[in-house]
Amino acid sequence: MWPLRLLVLGVLAAGTAEAQANSSDGFLEFSVGKFTYFLLSRRKQEAILRHISSNATFLLFQIHSQYQNTTVSFTKTLLPGTSGTGNDRGLVFILRPEQTTCTWYLETKDAKPVQNVAIPLSYSERDPIPGGCNLEFDLDIDPNIYLDYNPFETTIKFAPANLGYARGAEPPPCDVSTGQESRWRLRYDVYQYFLPEGDLTEASLLQHLQRMVQVPQVKASAVKVVTLTADDKTTVSFSSLPGQGVIYNVIVWDPTLNTSAAYVPVHTYACSLESGGGSCASPELFFIGFIFVGFFFYIVITRLTSLKYDVRLALTAVAGSIGGILLVASWWRFGTLTLCMLCVGLVLGFLVSSGIFFTPLGNLNVFRDDGVFWVTFSCIALLIPVIFLGCLRILNILACGVLGSYSVVLAVDSYTFTSLSYITLNVLRRALNTAFRGALLRAPFQTNDFIVLAVWGMLAVSGITLQIRRERGQPPFPPHPYKLWKQERERRVTNILDPSHHIPPLRERLYGRIAHIKELFQREQPAGERTPLLL
Repeated sequence: MWPLRLLVLGVLAAGTAEAQANSSDGFLEFSVGKFTYFLLSRRKQEAILRHISSNATFLLFQIHSQYQNTTVSFTKTLLPGTSGTGNDRGLVFILRPEQTTCTWYLETKDAKPVQNVAIPLSYSERDPIPGGCNLEFDLDIDPNIYLDYNPFETTIKFAPANLGYARGAEPPPCDVSTGQESRWRLRYDVYQYFLPEGDLTEASLLQHLQRMVQVPQVKASAVKVVTLTADDKTTVSFSSLPGQGVIYNVIVWDPTLNTSAAYVPVHTYACSLESGGGSCASPELFFIGFIFVGFFFYIVITRLTSLKYDVRLALTAVAGSIGGILLVASWWRFGTLTLCMLCVGLVLGFLVSSGIFFTPLGNLNVFRDDGVFWVTFSCIALLIPVIFLGCLRILNILACGVLGSYSVVLAVDSYTFTSLSYITLNVLRRALNTAFRGALLRAPFQTNDFIVLAVWGMLAVSGITLQIRRERGQPPFPPHPYKLWKQERERRVTNILDPSHHIPPLRERLYGRIAHIKELFQREQPAGERTPLLL
């Protein structure tokens, strides 16, 4: 597969070089199926395609940039319904009989030049027309995919397609009938392609976009995540991955004629690149250190208030610290072993349950229902402390090894992207946003993730092994600190032979320490005779 992909990229690169060489006469000249790189400024640029085959019935012209908007139009003067603006935009042009040339107009409103890559594609009368039955967006035929994202989910929308037809013929009606002779027989395959982790460069994006434009390359490079029928809504939601580049595309397939066509791919980083990185430079964080109080407190104040993220994080830190102090205090004073081990077991159960729903099981339709999801999630989380109810020491060792090593994963995620942090982040998002239940939970699993997963497993196994060897032959749990302190105090009072019985009071010891510190800063008195001898 890899030699085939390299061959495809080599052919694409050769076509790009040829297209660039033909763009030096005051307008851009394109060739069907070839990519063209060019800089677009505020001056309107004319683009032309010659020698269109007589077998083609419609053209799909598309242009892509990283984050700056560009406009592609059928007319020199922008008119409603004849242009599209964005960083991934395209137009469908229905060819007239005997037409062999087509012209588009390109421009940008951005003050600085925009690096673009563009390609025209031709389709025959048997191929379905992407966006041919559009009723929602501005264009009569809209092949574009519209993307919207927030910190929780990324949603794509597109217009339904229509059946293909010959040049000069009338287009098939969109909603007259729902039989197999109409557009209702069409199927839509949604594909997802992850860019290399941590790579936010423009060159990388434009290179990888070339794998998501034509049907064969999309099928070879990307992963099909869902298939929609004409009865389904043309909307799909995914979990957002801030700082991770993702490209989406839709292939419409005609099962009767066994033909297909691709929409215009769209990309996102789920963050802003406007200011040289923007929010992409600060990966989203998950606050796991404050176990119960911090976790639930953050959910409550996020859902019930409109406070800024920094304020919520500070309040969560305070609440989590208080919760941690109370749990430690309860162990120190009362030795509540059951309560402490229940908390430890629930945290380990939370991580185990989150890991299970991070797998493809989490995308099953049954778990789209909040009631089913949370009941199943809670049962799995509660199962862990129940299983280890009779061996609490093993539970404590496992929790320390697994949770402690997972904290290393979260620490690594603060400096370089890794999908493993979304094991717990996805659960937090579901608790904060009810709309997140419909999002498909997919994340890239690339080199960084394999390395971090190996480190996580190594640390967990070594930590558990070390604790088991160290605690061999020791009591399951030591007495709580208050009991030890009380026993020690009684021993000192009754045993006058104990040297600690004669320790001076605290005030005298403090004065002695201060006097010792003062001596360190005093000048040493000179020794010996300093009086001059009298002759």
